[in-house]
Amino acid sequence: MRRIEFGYNPPTGTRQIEVFDPRTFVRDLQAVLDVASQAFSSLWFSDHLMTVEPFRMECWTEMTWAAARFPGPLLGTIVMANSYRPPALMAKMAASLQAFSHGRLVLGYGAGWHETEYRAYGYPFPKASQRIAEMVEGIQVMRAMWSDAPANFKGLYYEIADAYCEPRPEVPIAIMIGGDGEQLTLKAVAEHGDWWNALMRPRALLQHKIDGLDEHCRKAGRDPAEIRKTLTRTVYLKRSKAEAEAWAGSKLQNENPPFAGEPSELVDHLQELSALGFDLFQMVFPGFPDTSDIRLFIDEVLPRF
Repeated sequence: MRRIEFGYNPPTGTRQIEVFDPRTFVRDLQAVLDVASQAFSSLWFSDHLMTVEPFRMECWTEMTWAAARFPGPLLGTIVMANSYRPPALMAKMAASLQAFSHGRLVLGYGAGWHETEYRAYGYPFPKASQRIAEMVEGIQVMRAMWSDAPANFKGLYYEIADAYCEPRPEVPIAIMIGGDGEQLTLKAVAEHGDWWNALMRPRALLQHKIDGLDEHCRKAGRDPAEIRKTLTRTVYLKRSKAEAEAWAGSKLQNENPPFAGEPSELVDHLQELSALGFDLFQMVFPGFPDTSDIRLFIDEVLPRF
């Protein structure tokens, strides 16, 4: 069994979790990462151009900024929207950052989902099955460029001819596919993913998704154990359950609510999830830019793992 690890997923902008001042965001992010980078094995950056509120940093730029300042943790995207950057360009960007970061990149990749964002930026928004098919071809393009010189690929949506991606990655770039659609996305994970980033669901439904992934792996002739399972988890962590629940408030009524409780309860919760096979949790701490919740996690939860 793999050791349980924890990554930190800071904001790239407003996401209706944290409350912060956009004018001080860069300074605040630096201060929080000064703490998190010393304790977490990885840093994860989400890819949105705009959501409900307008303030957003571009994912790759923020991650590159962090890569230069924090030389220890792995760096990941959670997850890139295939539609926003041509795969050949994405291959070149990833190979370059892999070289600059000395092999610390995990390329989280997905099919995109936020229609309002697509429309606002002028991207076509085809049906989900086409976006997933485009994502799969995008992965094939990138892997061709990382392995062949020159690289060639001709698919339904993308084509490259005698394309170079030098320097090609000396340390292979793991691809983590995000999402849990049972027919198409989990099939893509089974056939093309090195890692999987799952959505938080009730425990029984999570087990059902894992069983579905295992079945797709069986059909693809692949050992499910080859795929690393990761899960993003938002936690409202306080010294008492009452404080944590008061802080989380109405978010506890969501279909897939965040965790709210004290450190010992969080340890039990994460151990239950790890028993399903998840061995890396990308943690979201709503206190940003305050670090009290992160420090409480570092002091009282991390040592239990």
